[in-house]
Amino acid sequence: MFASPSIGQLPHSSLGISYSESVLNSNASHYMSLDSSYFTFVSPLPFIPIMTDDDTLIPLVGVGSVITPHLSLPNIYLILKLKLNLAFISQLCDSSDYLVIFSFSFCCVHDLQSQKLIGTGRRENELYILDELKVSIATAAAAAAATTTTIINLYFFRLSPSSSIFYLWYSRLSHVSSSRLRFMTSIRALENLQMYGVSDCSRCKQTKFSALPFNRSISVSSSPFDLIHSDVWRPFLVTIKGGSRYYISFIDDHTRYCWVYLMKHRSEFFEMYTAFQALVKTQHFAIIKCFRCDLGEEYTSNKFCQFFALDGTIHQTSCIDTLEQNGVAERKHRNVVETARFLLLSTSIPSEFKGEAILTAVSLINIIASPHSSGLSPFEKLYGCVPDYSSFRVFSCICFILCPSSSCRTQ
Repeated sequence: MFASPSIGQLPHSSLGISYSESVLNSNASHYMSLDSSYFTFVSPLPFIPIMTDDDTLIPLVGVGSVITPHLSLPNIYLILKLKLNLAFISQLCDSSDYLVIFSFSFCCVHDLQSQKLIGTGRRENELYILDELKVSIATAAAAAAATTTTIINLYFFRLSPSSSIFYLWYSRLSHVSSSRLRFMTSIRALENLQMYGVSDCSRCKQTKFSALPFNRSISVSSSPFDLIHSDVWRPFLVTIKGGSRYYISFIDDHTRYCWVYLMKHRSEFFEMYTAFQALVKTQHFAIIKCFRCDLGEEYTSNKFCQFFALDGTIHQTSCIDTLEQNGVAERKHRNVVETARFLLLSTSIPSEFKGEAILTAVSLINIIASPHSSGLSPFEKLYGCVPDYSSFRVFSCICFILCPSSSCRTQ
């Protein structure tokens, strides 16, 4: 809105908009104003006819800048025969690095360089009326248009005297959802409100922000060891028997068969991987074509990466702070840990035997048939035969060890 001491006495147009107000327009060719009292200076121009939509020619008096408490704009055309002040959107965007945002009830202008709100407006019927716009005259005259990549906090909701009762209650109730406001209206807890959408409130987006769900991969490798998933389990809270505090898992993508190695220190990872690779080559006559893991230090060390390069194995890592991309290993961890926890709790065995419980849990998971594998167990898919269930016993059951007499005498 243009600043003026006599704003209350100004006449109004047939549209109900004050002559001192400026309408955002995308069809004009320039900023245009009808009141010379708002200009700090006006440079006279030769007669240049301005053509309106109805082909009427009106004279251009001059061009100048406007600086008031509520408005500062450069290069505004003074056209006395206008009925409304027009703010050309394209010129506003071209004058500097500005972003103009329109909502169903308001509009705003952001300076992308300073990330500050420099203009606000409201919507009346089909028009957007500027309430305030402060553009740096010097910056606007010198700046060129720039390409904007990203802006955070595009705009935020602001109450104004012209805001509806809906937005008043929306703010009073700490930006509660419109569905909750609709429910409160239906039970007569609030007065009858005309509902509006609130999806464009950036404060709600920031405070209620959550990650989008990750699509679960349905691709499966065509052969064993084409793709291996791996992850290192975090340190155990207690040191288990043998001094181990970590374990590393290797999961075959085709069969979902899992191998687990206990480790005392994370530095033992490379040794464990080379042992697993040797097992694959010797027992299964195969090579690991692709290895998928997270960005743990053991997986990104120069020694490990160089080993992959010499071996011809493709090394795939997840993005930072995106464990979901290593979902196969993460879900296998959950299955293993939950099964081991059950084995310990159901038998009241001390936590120091957690390593044995994890190894037992992995052995059980490998022989249990899965509906995701057409009723086959990982063992059967890898080895091509049904596992021998007769050798399994209840975890922590009593057993007796026969010691030969010679060994007993030796001991």
